[in-house]
Amino acid sequence: MRIIKNMVIIIAIIIAIPLIGALFTTKDVSVVREITISRPHQEVYDYTKYLKNQDNYSKWALMDPDMQKEYRGTDGEVGFVASWKSENPDVGAGEQEILSIQEGERIDYALRFFEPFESNDKAFMEFESTNENTTLVRWGYNGHMAYPMNAMLWVMNMESMVGDDFQTGLENLKNILEYN
Repeated sequence: MRIIKNMVIIIAIIIAIPLIGALFTTKDVSVVREITISRPHQEVYDYTKYLKNQDNYSKWALMDPDMQKEYRGTDGEVGFVASWKSENPDVGAGEQEILSIQEGERIDYALRFFEPFESNDKAFMEFESTNENTTLVRWGYNGHMAYPMNAMLWVMNMESMVGDDFQTGLENLKNILEYN
């Protein structure tokens, strides 16, 4: 009986440690990557403002060429929604909506993931002219992981996971705009 009692205590401690730790762990995640593209600001902005064009450079869109895609609204305008559904668990299902546009400067998006997990987060792209033929593009993500799921941040390097994918997408975008 004493062995069972000790096992219950040990199991309770094992469960309690991450739950207590999660109370003191951040719940917010922010990742930003940037790249300089040797093209005029307006040209870069005009291409990226269309959400459908992310199919050509976003790492996630390129992971499954057979994913189902649906669109609602007018691309390049607030309220446009691009949704996807993939059998690939790394892609899953979700949708992205243009929330706001600061013409030529910034586009804000809502990211709603449905599979393999549910999440509502935000993303953005910013554009800055560094000279008449060069544009700095920033791609960012702001997420929130509620308690106790935020304990997963101990083992998930979101900066690397999301950031590396953004960097791949930005490099793809650079190649499209500079060499095509």
